[in-house]
Amino acid sequence: MKGQLRNWRATRLSSQNIVSPKIVGLKELSERCDKLRATGRKLVATNGCFDLLHVGHVRYLQRARALGDLLAVGLNGDRSVRELKGSGRPITAESDRAEIIAALECVDLVTIFPQIRATEFIAAVRPAIYVKGGDYSSETLDEEERAVLKEIGADIRLIPFEAGYSTSHLIERICESNS
Repeated sequence: MKGQLRNWRATRLSSQNIVSPKIVGLKELSERCDKLRATGRKLVATNGCFDLLHVGHVRYLQRARALGDLLAVGLNGDRSVRELKGSGRPITAESDRAEIIAALECVDLVTIFPQIRATEFIAAVRPAIYVKGGDYSSETLDEEERAVLKEIGADIRLIPFEAGYSTSHLIERICESNS
């Protein structure tokens, strides 16, 4: 019995560090998307920080996935999150955020990119549909990102935010409850 318990613990501990095959580098992302596109699949892409994943994020990603056959998510790396959101962010490390996003059934591929803008990610995926949250409009999208999307002929879709869900608001609530 002790040997079986020891083997179970060893198996359990070694499986805790398994990283999802959905998490890929930019080059592999591009290669996989090329193959999928060649089979006629409609690729959808979105990107963001996804720090402290909440139900608003999950619903947004589910709605994005429903627009096509496959969803690729570009995840801002830690440095770019700090530049975008300020010191103290991200709360969750990029590798952990990628693993959490990859665990969602609606997400097919995840890549971490270090830049503030998603231009290289978009160029790698070459999606049929590019999705952003309700805080954006086609006019407020970054000019370089818009240019790449226009060049590849991607449709830009905006998905409204879920009322009452915000990472910044969640952090504020946590800080208030600890004071």
